Amino acid sequence: MSAPLYNRDILALAVATADYPLPATARRRASLRAPLCGSRIIVDLDTDKEGRVSAVGLHVEACALGQASAALLARHAPGRSLFEIRDARDAIARWFAGEGDAPDWPGFDLLAPARDYPARHGAILLPFDAAVAAFEGAELGA
Repeated sequence: MSAPLYNRDILALAVATADYPLPATARRRASLRAPLCGSRIIVDLDTDKEGRVSAVGLHVEACALGQASAALLARHAPGRSLFEIRDARDAIARWFAGEGDAPDWPGFDLLAPARDYPARHGAILLPFDAAVAAFEGAELGA
């Protein structure tokens, strides 16, 4: 029997996005929308001298799964590089497509029931897409 799509852990993660408010200033920002479901996200990133995430801010308008994914991104992105976040994003996409193992991202196992719901995949990938876009975009004010 498969796990329920929405459960206490997912809902707890969904509300955890409030722990990552958008800062007054940020070095990098991306605002994206998932075309299939209409989810929207703004991700602000600050990075250290080595190019690793030092802070994350979020504004998420998405289903509980998209919010949960955003919280997992924000919670575990600090200390990671663009390469590591892009690699996680690609691993999630491969896993959703049935072409790889579950992604190696802390807490992502909680989103495993969503694998059987392709309409939810875009919302779950959106935070990672936005983080990659924020990393790859020009620094704000630069």
